[in-house]
Amino acid sequence: MSAPEHLPDIDNGLLRFLTCGSVDDGKSTLIGRLLFDSKTILADTLNAIERTSARRGMSAVDLSLLTDGLQAEREQGITIDVAYRYFSTGTRKYIIADAPGHEQYTRNMVTAASTANLAIILVDARKGVLTQTRRHSYLASLVGIPHLLVAVNKMDLVDYDQAVFERIRADYLAFADKLGIRDVRFIPISALNGDMIVDRGSRLGWYAGPTLLEILEAAPAAHTERAEDFRFPVQYVCRPQDAANPELHDYRGFMGRVESGEIAVGDAVSVLPSGATSRVKAIELGGARLERAIHEQSVTLLLEDEIDISRGDLIVKAAEAPEPVKQIDATLCWLSEAPLSPARTYLVRHTTREVKAKVAQIAHRVDVNTLAHEPAAQLAMNDIARVTLKLAQPIVADAYADNRATGAFIVIDESTNNTVGAGMIA
Repeated sequence: MSAPEHLPDIDNGLLRFLTCGSVDDGKSTLIGRLLFDSKTILADTLNAIERTSARRGMSAVDLSLLTDGLQAEREQGITIDVAYRYFSTGTRKYIIADAPGHEQYTRNMVTAASTANLAIILVDARKGVLTQTRRHSYLASLVGIPHLLVAVNKMDLVDYDQAVFERIRADYLAFADKLGIRDVRFIPISALNGDMIVDRGSRLGWYAGPTLLEILEAAPAAHTERAEDFRFPVQYVCRPQDAANPELHDYRGFMGRVESGEIAVGDAVSVLPSGATSRVKAIELGGARLERAIHEQSVTLLLEDEIDISRGDLIVKAAEAPEPVKQIDATLCWLSEAPLSPARTYLVRHTTREVKAKVAQIAHRVDVNTLAHEPAAQLAMNDIARVTLKLAQPIVADAYADNRATGAFIVIDESTNNTVGAGMIA
């Protein structure tokens, strides 16, 4: 009898997703339940949270402790920093970001959302859509998360009433319509009891849709939903010096990560901002030669021609070259306790390039509760505004809506080297 044919594992790609919402909506408990029911918790970790739960006098395991890792968070029973967790199923790998719910930690939520491809926005079934629910939904939309899932949690505390779920759904849709959010789904859950997380449970029979894990398993991964232009910011120019190997004397490799699109040997490329052109002679990864490289691969490119290229330059396909610019309009999230001052000079870090910049104009500040535009002379921590920046040297940028990697930047305080702002180019 012949050996059974090997069936390859299904791989739907890495999914980065975010949990957010108002305080005590159950974000950390949801992640704990997801990890627990999908059997991805190590035995020693489970034993540790069982002991901590017992010390608190709880009769059941507090699954929120799986993500609330800071001592201050455990003492206060809240999430302060962004907690990241990794797990995998037979279908795909996941990176979860648990964002804090308190208003003063909005900047932490922006950090977590910047790389997510899906956001789970939790709503307490007893409280409905709150101000922080709207704030986090706006931020998720602002940073370009393409898929939103509203999870109406604590359905066990409203007797699993369908009317409560439908009322919250209608309220949220009215708000989402103002933001122009189109891809939003709704699911009733009980993170405490596990209803509709991994298993369906027996108390939400009126809901015919998929469970939360089934939605995650089927969600599109980043870079898979539309064709993207090739973008390769140069991180390092490799010029090995080895007297014993004269073949390396003329080696010049350009190292970096493919932020979007793909490249193949023989493709015509342009180097920006200089505009020099060449073709790809070879692509290397860990000593191996590749015929092509795709998004999120860190590779070394070798070109056919000798071109002056340095860190901060951008390699693109010749037919997809954007124009370098010295002024950008952007939505800016201010992250620092020290207010933004138009009189100061800051550093803007865009991909691997740093340039000096000044704020030429603050067009308006956004009230995240009402979405109204308000005049502003400066920005305080957690403020979000539309600004114009003038740059000392050109950068090569895409609109954030077209490319989240080359459309984003951070603002750095020259005197402290602290990151004080995060921006999205219009």
